[in-house]
Amino acid sequence: MRFDRLAALALTTSLAAGQALAAEGYRTPPPELAALVDAPLAPATMLAPGGARLALLDPPPNPPVAELAQTERRLAGLRFNPVRGERTRAAWYLRLRFLDVATGAEKPVTGFPEGGRLTWPLWSPKGDALAVAVSQESGVTLWVADAQTGTARQVSPLRLNAIAPSRPYSFRTSGAGFLLRTIPERRGAEPVAPSEPEGPVVQESGGGKKAPARTYQDLLKSAFDETLFEYHLTAQLVTVMADGIARPIGPAGLVTAASPSPDGAYLLVQTLHRPFSYLVPLNRFPSRTEVLSLPEGRSVAVVADLPLAEDVPSDFDAERRGRRQVGWRQDAPSMLHVVEAEDDGDPRKPADFRDRVSLLAAPFTGQTTPLIRLAGRFSEIAYGDDGLALVTERWWKTRKTRTWRVAPGRPAEKARLLFDRSSEDRYADPGDPLMERTATGALVLKKSPDGRGIYLLGDGASAEGDRPFLDLLPVDGSKATRLFRSEAPRYEVPVDVLEGGKLLLRRESPTEPPDLYVKDLSGKGLKRLTTTEHPVPALKSVKKELLKYTRKDGVALTATLYTPPGWDTSKGPLPVLMWAYPQEFKSASAAGQVQDSPYRFVRPSVGGPLPFLARGWAVLDDPSFPIVGEGKAEPNDTYVEQLVSSAEAAVEEMVKRGVGDRDRMAIGGHSYGAFTTANALA
Repeated sequence: MRFDRLAALALTTSLAAGQALAAEGYRTPPPELAALVDAPLAPATMLAPGGARLALLDPPPNPPVAELAQTERRLAGLRFNPVRGERTRAAWYLRLRFLDVATGAEKPVTGFPEGGRLTWPLWSPKGDALAVAVSQESGVTLWVADAQTGTARQVSPLRLNAIAPSRPYSFRTSGAGFLLRTIPERRGAEPVAPSEPEGPVVQESGGGKKAPARTYQDLLKSAFDETLFEYHLTAQLVTVMADGIARPIGPAGLVTAASPSPDGAYLLVQTLHRPFSYLVPLNRFPSRTEVLSLPEGRSVAVVADLPLAEDVPSDFDAERRGRRQVGWRQDAPSMLHVVEAEDDGDPRKPADFRDRVSLLAAPFTGQTTPLIRLAGRFSEIAYGDDGLALVTERWWKTRKTRTWRVAPGRPAEKARLLFDRSSEDRYADPGDPLMERTATGALVLKKSPDGRGIYLLGDGASAEGDRPFLDLLPVDGSKATRLFRSEAPRYEVPVDVLEGGKLLLRRESPTEPPDLYVKDLSGKGLKRLTTTEHPVPALKSVKKELLKYTRKDGVALTATLYTPPGWDTSKGPLPVLMWAYPQEFKSASAAGQVQDSPYRFVRPSVGGPLPFLARGWAVLDDPSFPIVGEGKAEPNDTYVEQLVSSAEAAVEEMVKRGVGDRDRMAIGGHSYGAFTTANALA
């Protein structure tokens, strides 16, 4: 038979088989896998300001097919639903409950529209209500749930524009009223694509400049894409007060972020403007950062106006030129911080200082006041008061990270170095500062009752696995005191410090789902707040083990091994699935550090490897695939060799333990893990 006839026959057979499968409709997996898909997820928890209440939000196990089938626009790096006016694939919740921390009593919230999806939850500054954006087929509107009565009401019928990455609303500083980013009421119907293009798409390069660029998804591709982008991103800022009357603030525009000053006198607004780009996403488009007065919305000052940034180097630590980050000093009435690169944003350019952070006082038209110059790239700032703020810098090439203590009320005061370490060194991580909301809604460092210390929360990485901790760090920079550390045989995570020397924590074990407890830091008591049933009882007896082994070049490796219920080595080796994701390191010692904990709850994720346990497989989750490049060597110089060596070591460990059959080993992974899988198989 001729080849072309064979090909035609194969194609016809394939089409017929496909049509037969399609006629069957959707098929459900075996019962043991369906149980994993439908298993309820643990609720998201949000502690109210003051610590008296918790909001418990129940997520759906998986998005329904109807949601995945909805129309999706992909423009300038955004993916969104053009009908609802919100980003797709964002987290949402089915139900809301309030929990009284003192009594443990729960109050379900009623009054939300049937079928509405709860998104963007935010506690009021007083902790007496939770605001929620509710998504329906007709759009997204703002609702508020009263924590005392457990009833929800709509704040305004205005549709929120929830497409930009930032929150589409905020409480006004006083807590009485809201600031909304809304869809203009008279914007008209969505533009229709022309039947034929008005002309060719022309992209022109000039100036003789080299501009290496990364590859981005979902970019603009035509003039019509630009029109659609403007149509959907255009928003009108509106205030809604207690009387329910909406008052517009300033003109409509491509608003991507808006935040009121802590004293409520001003509004910081970021907008985009043309020319757009077909090479980079919206965070590189021309942007204007402007201060408006409240409540009238009058323009006070343009703090930054950045041009299109298509020529930012592709290196790590590269940044755009100009005032790229502007934000409110959270502990002051109305003062801004401004971040600018001193090396033109180019990490290849020699420079003693890379970034500087400055302060800008109202009316925001004068000179900035220097706060700190950084040898690395600015990462974040956390405010406490005039004498205390923490500034963190990082530098990818050396994996260096530093945290400085500065005095924003006394900017001339010399900065003090608090932490200086490798970002790869998890064992030396001092933790992150615990934050709290003020009466105005500002986010500041949480201090100890005597005001002499701040709290640090950390993963507590160690040779025996992660052991989360809570430390008290004196504001004078002296040695921290450990207040709490997770102990075997459970995994306990500090959530927040409550009044009266109590700690809110989340506790779990391999067989116990995460639940919330209140612990007396003096060690005198432990009160359980929530009780969660095991979501997949059939997997309750899964065995979990933290492994340590070594590859042939001496680099220490770790992995988490799961074996199915009832199995032991006397029953013979199993098929094994390795679920991999490599990491790059500049030192072999950091690459060998232990990750994860043997005491965490075994909760299968549909997007991960653990469902294979239900089919009798062993799962080697997150086996170390370190790609090390010490000294002047870069990790990817020997990527394939190290990848293969790590995979070989994992196979040998499974065979040596009698867990795995050498001839029945599989490997998989997501994203960079998928790239790893392809290279390992090749």
